[in-house]
Amino acid sequence: NAEYMGALHGYTMEKRKRDEVVGVTGGVYVPPHKRNQSAASDKTGAEYQRQTWDALRKSLNGLINKINTANIKNIIPELFSENLIRGRGLLARGLMKAQMASPNFTHVYAALVAVINTKLPDVGDLVLRRIILQFRRAFKRNDKIVCMAATKFIAHLVNQKVASELLALQLATLLLEKPTDDSVEVAAEFIRDVGEVLTDITPKGVHFVFERFRAILHEGEIEKRVQYVIEALFAIRKTGFKEFPGVLPELDLVEQDDQVTHELDLADSHMVGDENLNIFQFDPQFEEHEQEWAAIKQEILGDDEGGSESGSSDSSSDSDSDSDEEAEGEQQGQPNQNGAVAIRDYTEQDTINLRKTIYLAIMSSLEFEECAHKLLKLNIREGQEIEVCTMLIECCAQERAFQRFYGLLAERFCRLRHIYQILFKDCFQKNYMTIHRLETNKLRNVAKFFAHLLYSDSMSWDCLEPIKLSEEDTTSSSRIFIKIVFQELSEQMGLQKLNERLHDETLQTAFAGLFPRDNPKNTRFAINFFTSIGLGGLTDELREFLKNAPKQIMAQKVEVESSSESSSDSDSSSDSDSSSSNSDSDSSSSESGSESESESESESEKRRKRRR
Repeated sequence: NAEYMGALHGYTMEKRKRDEVVGVTGGVYVPPHKRNQSAASDKTGAEYQRQTWDALRKSLNGLINKINTANIKNIIPELFSENLIRGRGLLARGLMKAQMASPNFTHVYAALVAVINTKLPDVGDLVLRRIILQFRRAFKRNDKIVCMAATKFIAHLVNQKVASELLALQLATLLLEKPTDDSVEVAAEFIRDVGEVLTDITPKGVHFVFERFRAILHEGEIEKRVQYVIEALFAIRKTGFKEFPGVLPELDLVEQDDQVTHELDLADSHMVGDENLNIFQFDPQFEEHEQEWAAIKQEILGDDEGGSESGSSDSSSDSDSDSDEEAEGEQQGQPNQNGAVAIRDYTEQDTINLRKTIYLAIMSSLEFEECAHKLLKLNIREGQEIEVCTMLIECCAQERAFQRFYGLLAERFCRLRHIYQILFKDCFQKNYMTIHRLETNKLRNVAKFFAHLLYSDSMSWDCLEPIKLSEEDTTSSSRIFIKIVFQELSEQMGLQKLNERLHDETLQTAFAGLFPRDNPKNTRFAINFFTSIGLGGLTDELREFLKNAPKQIMAQKVEVESSSESSSDSDSSSDSDSSSSNSDSDSSSSESGSESESESESESEKRRKRRR
């Protein structure tokens, strides 16, 4: 009886305490918001602390779940605004659960732990201890999935310098000490993730680990699949782990001087995970601890100083932006004659809506006449006709096979308004220049679409002017495009009519690139191209030109040589004239010399006679 009375008294006292905290409703339901209001009135009570604890847990889990590489720099300030000292157990548990659920984001969570570790090393130490304990439990239970997740987390923490490289070497040694298929596979994935950093820090340790892998491979006691894993690891090592970098540039958020590395032993038997931090505990000094955290948060984030500075800078920037907007408003928002201000939309929302409307009209029509009627009722403004052409081409390209619906619809628009002929011509030239971006099926549909416009004379044939059929000016995609266009034209028009159209004198400048005559090499390439696609009949004149090209070249050479000979003859005649004049002068001088000599001889004879 005494024991029973003692137990009853203890139960009564516990119930009174619980009633003091929760409140006695007397069987009446109290809505949660009223309970929260009553608890909020007493900030020193346990109920208020429990509510703040639940709010902290939800906030931390929400921030952890939405973190990624792109927004990590924005999430970190929000995370530091929460009480991480009080909720460090919740933070560690949330990180480990999130990493277990999505191992592909392990490098992001490790970067987050590295940033928190620089300001609050106890939090980083707690996370690392819990991950080590999780690995040890999973290793004893032979739980491969948990082991791989834990080792991946440890590897990225080593990469971020939160854990030391000794922990990584201990882990690899433990996994390879008594090798099994699972342990070797886990060790290979671990070394793959941490190999780049370990190679820089401890190359000898990495060499030892790979020697152990080589010995296991030579023993041949593991499965073929695991042997292939080890061989792949050696191949990755040869490339210097380029495919598996230790830290991505966008996640390298901690300076080397600010890093805090924890030296923990994998085999420490006294290691504890402080699991009691995961549950709510009443804090008699709750307000004091909250004030202490407010001071720490101010030191980390600099709320007051940074806020005042940012406030002043924001106000100045706001004033500057307001003045800029006013200036732009004065320049761009000039009132018109009616006094209304013209507003310009630079988001192109109207264009997007117009494209959606055109697409829906095309997809909801059975016949092209119905679709043309719907599109004409849209009252498309001047300058927006190009959207109709673009959507027609894109919708046609998306089909599995070419539908004449789109060709007939484009033909109808070209016959109704001349502007569409010009726009489709521009679209042809733009698509030809970027035809290499399209897949084969889309390329075929677009080629047949434009071929329809050509053989129906809905578009001018001078759109073919940009095509230069040579080996240097074409790609494989452009040659396929030209092939499909001309095969479709030959099928619809016939080879004779197509040949007549290509020999139209008014379009010869547009077809100069299709049938080049500037170089025999290009001419021969065009002949071979059209012959290979079954349209060799279009190249008769090119063949004649190529056959007569040597004669023409020889004739040109003869003309050049004759012209050179005529010039040389004229030069020689001028030289002969000059030489003849020189000879005449020489003969005259010789004659005068001989006459003078004869006269001197006659005088000498007369003197002799006189003397006698």
